Amino acid sequence: MGIKANKHRGRNRYHGRGKKAGRGAGKRGGRGNAGMNKHRVMTRIKYMPKHWGMHGFNRHPSLRNVNATVNVSQLEELAGDGDSVNLTEMGFDKLLGSGRISKALTVTVSEASARATEKIEAAGGSVETSGDDDWDEWEEE
Repeated sequence: MGIKANKHRGRNRYHGRGKKAGRGAGKRGGRGNAGMNKHRVMTRIKYMPKHWGMHGFNRHPSLRNVNATVNVSQLEELAGDGDSVNLTEMGFDKLLGSGRISKALTVTVSEASARATEKIEAAGGSVETSGDDDWDEWEEE
């Protein structure tokens, strides 16, 4: 006798599976992530704890200020054989103070950190910032 016939022999028509089980994904409650907001909520709470709600903060793109930066350690490579570097023409907005410099260079850039300026001047060079110095307007008289 085949398996199907054994299942039906001398038992009720559901054979322990219930009315819907055995048809599609009935008994297991659906396929994939079905029921995650209904009958599988505890699974989602346990294994995906940050699923609901808002996380983090993103500023509006019009309010973001992203600078193209370069470090002090890269200046000698950018200068090559010369003794001056114009970072504004190269597309850099800000000079940062990471790394070392051993060559005296004259650097032209929009903004420079205090540490970067300190390191370049210690090596015998100078920093010319061509940033927007509109702060003079706001000084009290």
